Amino acid sequence: MTRTSYHHGALRGALMDACLRLIDTEGIAAVSLRRVAREAGVSTGAPYHHFADRAALLAALSANGFERLGAALAAARATADTPLAALTALAEAYVRFSREQPAYFRLMFRPELSQPEKHPDAAVAGEAAFAVLADTVADCVAAGLVEPERADTVTVAWWGIAHGLASLWLDGQLAKRANLMHTTAPDLVQNIIQACTGVLRRGVN
Repeated sequence: MTRTSYHHGALRGALMDACLRLIDTEGIAAVSLRRVAREAGVSTGAPYHHFADRAALLAALSANGFERLGAALAAARATADTPLAALTALAEAYVRFSREQPAYFRLMFRPELSQPEKHPDAAVAGEAAFAVLADTVADCVAAGLVEPERADTVTVAWWGIAHGLASLWLDGQLAKRANLMHTTAPDLVQNIIQACTGVLRRGVN
């Protein structure tokens, strides 16, 4: 393979992009610094200028993924007119992120690979993304939609709903179930999220 020259500042990004391509095409198990270097078209020693080992590379990708997710959630929240609409928008944005960024999503929730005890940036970025949801539930509390003592429970439950839908869709299971129900995966996701939102709405009526 022809070696490609990168400006030092661009090499890190090129390596991360190459790693994402490997995850997309062959899965996380295929990732090694040697394979990533070959995918990026650089020498096998080049990755060590930026990443001490495989875990450091995966941790950097996880952090970047959570930052992207957090930005997507914040943007979705900003478009909503009410706290309840914001919760719906967050769940939809979460599922959409998994569909648009499957390599990131498959990696972000694998702490045994990114070793957060050694590389805390991913955990920090993950908490920042989670805070967008927590703040939205706090808005629901302020609006009288959620009882204050249930705020933490509702936050985790909403995350669980969104993450479960995202994972099932990404793994192809949601499409199979939707087909048995004579509907489509997008419509099924939307109906489930709306049903969950309706439960909260009825809880205050």
